[in-house]
Amino acid sequence: MLQHPLDGRLLTALALLVLARPGAAQSPGTTLDHVIPPGANFDKAEFRLWIPDGAGAVRAVVVLMPGSNGDARAQVSDTAWQSFAVRNKAALVGVRLTDKPHDQGFIEEYIDVRRGSGQALQDALDAFASSARHPELGKAPLLLWGMSAGGEFNYEFVNWKPERVAAFVVNKGGIYYTALTTRAARSVPGILFIGGKDLDSRVHTITGLFDVNRRGGALWALAEEPGAAHIVGRSRDVAMLLYEDVLALRLDAERPTALKPIADGAGFLGDLKSKTFQPMPAKAATEGTVWLPSARVATAWVAMLNGTP
Repeated sequence: MLQHPLDGRLLTALALLVLARPGAAQSPGTTLDHVIPPGANFDKAEFRLWIPDGAGAVRAVVVLMPGSNGDARAQVSDTAWQSFAVRNKAALVGVRLTDKPHDQGFIEEYIDVRRGSGQALQDALDAFASSARHPELGKAPLLLWGMSAGGEFNYEFVNWKPERVAAFVVNKGGIYYTALTTRAARSVPGILFIGGKDLDSRVHTITGLFDVNRRGGALWALAEEPGAAHIVGRSRDVAMLLYEDVLALRLDAERPTALKPIADGAGFLGDLKSKTFQPMPAKAATEGTVWLPSARVATAWVAMLNGTP
């Protein structure tokens, strides 16, 4: 396999991300909050929406999920995410979900989205659709971002409502309720991030989830950042490239809230051993390989694996 050179689009995207680091001026926009009463598998469910001014009808919603029992509402003010939202006519939704007290706190019960927490997110989107006067929010494609337990939530949500999700990430989390996902969920593009210095249990769990679903044809990549422990690291920047390029593949101009399936033969095939990639061949192996949506995402994937800029 040949490794594609760093192309101009990737350089442009990385430059934009650097410009959007904290410290840059925030973009003008509208911020709204919404609270859902406690449910069967969660205690607190609090949500914050940010929509850039002048966006018109939003094309997608970036859902920002925090780590265990955390609060990502402030992340809607992050200049990197706001810059992404402006460029892509997207809304941002920061989430706070917490468990009811139980004796094994490391197992987040709100991650099991089928029991109510997934519907809480949908109900919040419906409420924002009304309060923000953006009716498309209730049906707009979702881009699921999350760290640790946030990635766990993403994984379970994709399995529950794959038709709502344009792309997602799993990001170093350790507890999951599902092993083999549905065929529809395996058709949702995603990247599963692991840290080379994270707990072995997390690394092994995520690798196992990837292996079993990739064998079933999942359009997913496994991405290890060798020097990372249980941190975001470079995963956010790579995820932004994933989201942007998947939107280009999946959004339907005639039906803005509908998602097109990934066409057969689209994307690039990465080799985990050689850390190289090539355009998708006619007969692509799933064992030991990853699926990537574009050359620039594939280039960023290789850079992450090699620990290079």
